[in-house]
Amino acid sequence: MRIDATKVRPQGRTFSFFGRVATVLPTIRRTIASGVLAAGLAGAGAISTAAAQSGDAARGEYLAKAGGCLGCHTEPRQGATPYAGGRELKTPFGTFYGPNITPHPAQGLGRWTEADFRRAMREGVRPDGAHYFPAFPYTSFTKITDSDAGHLWAYLKSLPPSDRPSRPHDLSFPFNIRLLVWFWKFMNFTPGPFRPDASKPAAINRGAYLVEALGHCGECHTPRDFLGGLKSTALAGAAVGPGGGKIPNLTPTGLGQWADADLKEFLTSGMTPEGDVAGGEMAEVIRNSTSQLVTDDMAALVAYLRTVPPQPAPGR
Repeated sequence: MRIDATKVRPQGRTFSFFGRVATVLPTIRRTIASGVLAAGLAGAGAISTAAAQSGDAARGEYLAKAGGCLGCHTEPRQGATPYAGGRELKTPFGTFYGPNITPHPAQGLGRWTEADFRRAMREGVRPDGAHYFPAFPYTSFTKITDSDAGHLWAYLKSLPPSDRPSRPHDLSFPFNIRLLVWFWKFMNFTPGPFRPDASKPAAINRGAYLVEALGHCGECHTPRDFLGGLKSTALAGAAVGPGGGKIPNLTPTGLGQWADADLKEFLTSGMTPEGDVAGGEMAEVIRNSTSQLVTDDMAALVAYLRTVPPQPAPGR
């Protein structure tokens, strides 16, 4: 879970961005007065109501593991303070740094309300009203249920506060202008909680929630367009990942030769059917996140991946 830095790896150029903005401006103006504004007001009301709910810190700890929060908000070094920030994410826009999300009143989330937290997760908006850069994967976290958001908040509030200052992002112009994120959201972001498919078994819906919302797998495993928006070919993989390597296809195109037991073993130990071992960012995801899933959640995740439509790998 990343509160102020993204897994976005856009490939676009500056002049293309503004060209796209100019094209959609008339539509934006017509839409503001109706649908977008109404949706925003409705969302604010839902957050206000949900904020009154209480959470379970123990449950929140499990959800934080399933969501991979530690990896984005903790430096990858021995002795680093968990959730105190400092993890860097290099992108074509510049370098983002995961912020301190401990409950320190000055350097962390100590002055936040639960409503602030829910708005950040659901809408990608800071307490002061500014937009978060989409390196914070609110495009996925928006789908987290109100109850789970409450549990996560309870857990974060229970952490030991750290006085480590969050490091400012180092972004090139014009990508350091937060106002431009509004346009990116208009084109790429649909807020709202996960909606179970009534025609699917409960286990499939649980797996979909883990993959699409809490685990935000698509943020790395779905290819992006030149503006960094997720393409429609969900989980098809990406030519270049956060570490510079190829991100594998998670649809039946990529995993069709793996048995369920193979996939479960990989997500638990990092061992592939061929005897290779996961490395880089995926090894960290396995260590901190997928290996921590309870048996039913692991089974649900695997079951869901078997149901996603096959997609060709990028470049094919």
